[in-house]
Amino acid sequence: MRGPLRVGVVGLGVISRFHLAALSASTDWELAAVCDLNPSRVADPPPGAAGYTDHTRMLAEADLAAVVVTAPNDAHARICADALAAGVAVCAEKPLALDLAEGEALAALSRDRGVPLTTAFHRRYNSGFAALRHRIGERAVAEVTVRYLERIEEHAGEDTWYLDPGRCGGGCVADNGPNAFDLVETLLGRAEVTGARVEYDDAGVDRRADVALRAGGARARVLLDWSHPGERKDVVVRTADGQVWAADLLAGRPAFKESLWHEYEGIAADFARRVREGRTDDGAGVSALRLVGEAYRAAELGERAAR
Repeated sequence: MRGPLRVGVVGLGVISRFHLAALSASTDWELAAVCDLNPSRVADPPPGAAGYTDHTRMLAEADLAAVVVTAPNDAHARICADALAAGVAVCAEKPLALDLAEGEALAALSRDRGVPLTTAFHRRYNSGFAALRHRIGERAVAEVTVRYLERIEEHAGEDTWYLDPGRCGGGCVADNGPNAFDLVETLLGRAEVTGARVEYDDAGVDRRADVALRAGGARARVLLDWSHPGERKDVVVRTADGQVWAADLLAGRPAFKESLWHEYEGIAADFARRVREGRTDDGAGVSALRLVGEAYRAAELGERAAR
């Protein structure tokens, strides 16, 4: 495909501004349409883009090569499936779907239709993480720790669905877990959960989690917190030769959510490559959903054993 690819964005909540900025700044993309159920959010669409309140109508009318799905988590599977069935490539915000079965169905549809599907794991495009991987080079990794700590109310804004487990798919494990798990698997390859502790609030939202993983001979630990004062996102790696390497994913970008701007530029560039090359599902979104499910089950088994 030559020239800019026509793209639409479905869901105009708090995360959409990062996608919109990255797509608008890229020569790979032409922002052709935006969609949200709230008419006020599409009443004044970006220049050159049409506004829709129905994603199926957008898919039928806007002549799109691709869509970016930033709707609430519980809407991902339906919107992604509709786009893939229409032959439109999909980049979905994490998590890809609410559970593993939904994610596997989307991956199968992507492969069957030959339509690209990817999940927007923005932290893998972080410059600090890229520098960490470069410094590690070919050294064997023995242990990885990922910390993903924030106060969710500060990040959710008007998108209160984050605090509804039915719409979010859970809490910190379901929503922040995929980004953290993806960093682990980027470094170590396929991982599996070996144990987990999860803390819930009175509303049934998981607010903290400590998840242990294994990938081959390496170990990993993911620490999640939705009640943390301020924000901390970092990765610490111990290589087999005993050296310790660290990356602060927020370093050099002190403003609130400042790191996301360059990370979403990475998403936009990689998505364009995938669309042009016709690459179907890469498996990362499904693998993250698998690890989310394993973490919840491991925590439940641990609680039962402690009773």
